Amino acid sequence: MIERLETGARMSRIVKHNGTIYLCGQVCKDATQGIKEQTETMLEKVEALLEQAGSDKEHMLSATLYIKDMKDFAEMNAVWDNWVPEGHAPARACVEASMARDVLLVEISVIAVEK
Repeated sequence: MIERLETGARMSRIVKHNGTIYLCGQVCKDATQGIKEQTETMLEKVEALLEQAGSDKEHMLSATLYIKDMKDFAEMNAVWDNWVPEGHAPARACVEASMARDVLLVEISVIAVEK
């Protein structure tokens, strides 16, 4: 069975199937901020969605990060490294990408399992 949460015309924010949770791409709360703040608030949104779906950041399987400019890679990673629980790092990819809105500096897509 597939369960879709917060579904709109274009996408669902959460999709659950056989104990696996897929989050749509998440961006920051305030795009006027720098990479540090954008990364922090983006990860806060991920944490809230994982909780809503019955999971948490210790149960992440995979994360794909999209960063507008690799010059921000180290600063984004500093936030990421402080956020991911030790011993629970997911498989991860990070690519430089054009963003849907020019002010966005980072986006993430996450796959996790239920607790």
